[in-house]
Amino acid sequence: MNDATREPESADAGRRRVRRRLSDEEIVARRKKRRRVRIVGGAALLVAVGFVGWLGYEGLQARSDLEKAQAFAMQAKDALLSGDTQTAPRAADDADRYARKAQNSVDSFPWRLTSTVPFIGDPLDSTRQMTAIVSGLTQDVLRPAVDAGSAVAPDQLILEGARINLTALRDAAPVLETTAAAITDLDAQAQAVDSTYVGPIDDARVQLQEQVSELSGLLNNTATAANIAPAMLGADGPRSYFVGFQTNAEARGTGGLLGGFGVARAVDGAVSVADVTSNREFRFDYAPIDLGPEFQQAYGRSRPTQDFRNSNISSHFPYAGQIWQSMWQQETGEKVDGAIATDPVALSYVLEVVGDVTLPDGETITADNVVESTESTAYTRFGDDQAARKNYLETVAHAVVQKLAGSISRPQALLEALGRAAGEGRLAVWSSVPEEQEVLARVPRGQIVPDDPAPYAGVVINNLGGNKLDYYLEREILYTAGPCEGETRDSSVTVRLTNTLPAGDYTDYVAGMFDNPVGAPVGTNLSDVGLLATQGATLKKVTVDGDPAFGIGGKERGHPKFSVQVPVRSGETVEVVYELAEPVAPGEPRVPLQPLVDRPGLEVDVPPCN
Repeated sequence: MNDATREPESADAGRRRVRRRLSDEEIVARRKKRRRVRIVGGAALLVAVGFVGWLGYEGLQARSDLEKAQAFAMQAKDALLSGDTQTAPRAADDADRYARKAQNSVDSFPWRLTSTVPFIGDPLDSTRQMTAIVSGLTQDVLRPAVDAGSAVAPDQLILEGARINLTALRDAAPVLETTAAAITDLDAQAQAVDSTYVGPIDDARVQLQEQVSELSGLLNNTATAANIAPAMLGADGPRSYFVGFQTNAEARGTGGLLGGFGVARAVDGAVSVADVTSNREFRFDYAPIDLGPEFQQAYGRSRPTQDFRNSNISSHFPYAGQIWQSMWQQETGEKVDGAIATDPVALSYVLEVVGDVTLPDGETITADNVVESTESTAYTRFGDDQAARKNYLETVAHAVVQKLAGSISRPQALLEALGRAAGEGRLAVWSSVPEEQEVLARVPRGQIVPDDPAPYAGVVINNLGGNKLDYYLEREILYTAGPCEGETRDSSVTVRLTNTLPAGDYTDYVAGMFDNPVGAPVGTNLSDVGLLATQGATLKKVTVDGDPAFGIGGKERGHPKFSVQVPVRSGETVEVVYELAEPVAPGEPRVPLQPLVDRPGLEVDVPPCN
């Protein structure tokens, strides 16, 4: 009851008085509780700040150490290549030291914990992967490679008089094989590191991928050389090789028409080239050899094993090597141990390193003019005097060979030039020894058509006019395919050919046509445009400038082969489109570029399938 009014007290008022009474009784306890909450909250905040600070410190430390490890790793590689045997081991040790420090940082508790958090931890996880790769690079690759330094240092590999140090190669072979396997595995790991939303980390990822890929190519090529080069260079007895000089102004499958040749002889690492001459020494009626039913069906009409002019019509270089071996044996009685092919563009790379050569009449052949001189102006200069022109080409080839036989002042640059030529298919090698050929087939210089199901689009041009208009040919190639769904997917290969022949007067030998079945005007390039497609692919339709065309079918090393014959007039572009249905197969798409004079435009939009 309310004492003043004597009215009943409301329930709410009672509850308020009870709450006030309870507050009075518990105020001390509540103050203590709030103090404990503030202490716990402050402690948690301190822990969080400490965790973030620890993580930040480890992140900065890992980044710094990782950058230093990469820098020293590249310094060790460069020292190794230049033959600096003092700097290489020091740089490798420093790379290893900083890689270990970076590894400790990314193995710390805050780093491991945070890297498991979805999205937020992605950059940290990528950094952990990169650090593990760099650590493996220094421990499993660089330090062992430094121990085998004499084999990978060009100035020690190439001795006086262009003789190869076979002893060093053989001694280093086991170590190089191990390091090549390790770097191949690390390269695969590096390419699998996912991109992140943090720019600097993603930049570091791309840089690491490029560095590891470059080193993988270097060590695998060196391991390959150490494995087979001693025997191929005459360590176990003299070797001989047919050397074909291809004229890619008249396109053939491996590059260009066999315009000249020589015979390379190797004895205990010393190589000499003799008998450099033009193709006038060859005939058109050699006894044929059997390269299998697929080869016969695809190319038999051109008589490639009998007529040297079509001896390299296939883009699979081992076929050309076997044919050249057969022709040389029929011509001379000597059976060479293998074959090598090169072209004027490759010679230009070599001349950039060894310098100019001077012909007996005082003319200077340089890296800048060797392609034009041998594949264009020589035809204008000598007109219809084919003997004089071929003598000139023989003289140029002989001068370059003699230059290479001398002292090499820049061995590293020479090996890089040869590697560039091999990578572009301008330096191809075939060995008649099966074990050696098996190794060559795994590297670019083997220039093979691979016998596997991965996506493939090999565009091969063969000149049908018997002229030299492919010097003026420009190519664009586009390979596209749909997603990796179902058993097959639609794909297409687009080939654009442009004839850039300038206006002017040309001899029939340059701009005419040996056989003109289409009645085309002078200056028209008649080309066989072939496509080696993915194994199991079927042709749905082929068009030339949008109009349906007839595609000639065949097969090569398991790949379906389709081709059309198209005239390309001077100043015009022709577009050939192959529409296909190809199996969904694992592997990266491959589009080998036939080594002609031009630098073709290439675009590939083919999702790789698992």
